[in-house]
Amino acid sequence: MFESLSDRLGKIFDGLRGRGALGDKDVDEALREVRRALLEADVSLEVVKAFVEQVRERAVGVEVTRSVTPGQQVVKIVHDELVKVLGETQVPIDFNTTPPMTMLMVGLQGAGKTTLSAKLAKRMTERQGKKVLMASLDDRRPAAKEQLRVLGEQVGVATLPIQQDEKPVDIARRAQREARLGGYDVLILDTAGRTHVDEELMAETAAVKAATDPHEILLVADALTGQDAVNLARSFDARVDISGIVLTRVDGDGRGGAALSMRAATGKPIKLLGTGEKMDALEDFHPSRIADRILGMGDIVSLVEKAAQNVSAEDAAKMAKKLKKGSFDLEDLRAQLTQMKKMGGMGALMGMMPGMGQMKKAMAGVNLDDKVFDRQIAVINSMTKAERANPDLLNAKRRIRIANGSGTKVEDVNKLMKQHRQMADMMKKVSKGGMGSLAGMFGGKLGGMMPGLGNMPDPARMDPAEIERLARQMGIDPASLPAPGGAAPAPKALSDKLPSDVGKLLNSGPGLPGLGSASRFPGLPGLGGGFVPKKK
Repeated sequence: MFESLSDRLGKIFDGLRGRGALGDKDVDEALREVRRALLEADVSLEVVKAFVEQVRERAVGVEVTRSVTPGQQVVKIVHDELVKVLGETQVPIDFNTTPPMTMLMVGLQGAGKTTLSAKLAKRMTERQGKKVLMASLDDRRPAAKEQLRVLGEQVGVATLPIQQDEKPVDIARRAQREARLGGYDVLILDTAGRTHVDEELMAETAAVKAATDPHEILLVADALTGQDAVNLARSFDARVDISGIVLTRVDGDGRGGAALSMRAATGKPIKLLGTGEKMDALEDFHPSRIADRILGMGDIVSLVEKAAQNVSAEDAAKMAKKLKKGSFDLEDLRAQLTQMKKMGGMGALMGMMPGMGQMKKAMAGVNLDDKVFDRQIAVINSMTKAERANPDLLNAKRRIRIANGSGTKVEDVNKLMKQHRQMADMMKKVSKGGMGSLAGMFGGKLGGMMPGLGNMPDPARMDPAEIERLARQMGIDPASLPAPGGAAPAPKALSDKLPSDVGKLLNSGPGLPGLGSASRFPGLPGLGGGFVPKKK
């Protein structure tokens, strides 16, 4: 979703890197481009103005320490402010109430409330072990109640029995009775929507809220929503006091402005992201990780979490055992390809890895899509068990048979075998010589693609001035490097790196948390201080 914004900001910061000083003119030029990039990403104008003003106050006159270059200092400031706009801390669904905990899903028609209700119910059942009941309050859209019933059957979650000619408030009360009598932990109420915000919709939603007193009220919004996102969020927040926001269709080609605008305009946290059509395509919203993705820094934590969800401990232990022996057959390659597909494919993985943005674009340019995985798995499935265990058996005749059986060409089979041979050689080198021999292999075979990996010098024998120069080029603090033959210095405390009082930093009065007086940015409670959950 944030790709276009990430590309624009990346180009802006590339122009700043490597400069020896950071003057007012440099900052103004960069912020002018940042403002344009945010506006093109459909971020609300008032949010853009407030954001740029905050960045400028921190960037102009900032001391450029020996640990970072001026360009990296600006990147850090923009990153910090992005995190503040997005919410600073991750706020999960709050279950801290007497069961059944009632959740009210509100939003416009077509935003994905019904599908999200089923996704959320599945997630709560599988991850939190909750007993969930779903009920549709939509008495206008044809087959809305039937849709929720079918989705409930798909994910194995109970739904309220359908009764005709029943008003939304009556359905909600009946659902609460059923939830109490049935011993359910969570009750999800899926409300009706409209194509636009109107008084009838708001009155109905407010009546349901008054009748049920929900613990969580989630505004479900389409990530493709443009500049109108602020009006949408404010309208619902004013009438029903939403507790959080859920963005759907995050995997689409939306430009990300809704995420930045809605949180800043309401001060309410974005809690979840709908990342696809499948029932398990739902992620927690982590502001710092999203800011990392926007600025091209990757998201290693989410990558590790995805791997943990898709790779069982038993499979990991088997792979570790094989790695120790240096063996890697075609069964292992098939397992690796399947796991990569489950984790979202090559594009999703590269989007989470730092510095892989350019490689991801290059892959898109040569049309290297995830269907390649399907074809390679089909080739491996067309082999016999003996062939998968011992690839040396594959002579010309066998390869022709495999190509015919998998609907591919012999060239595709040959490419797969070459890929497997390279991976098998890598495994053997790691098992024999450790990571040192692996680095040598990378330097020899990938030197053209990744210069600097081959013939890596020993830091203990290098001139300290040369080490400091290389560290500065790579954006690393030379002071953080270990002394030759010694241990690395203790890392600085977090309080030394980040400002402890943002209000003082911005020279503003004690109004909104993190921003000062309310007169500076009226109507944007989300900028600055983190979200404070309301007490029930």
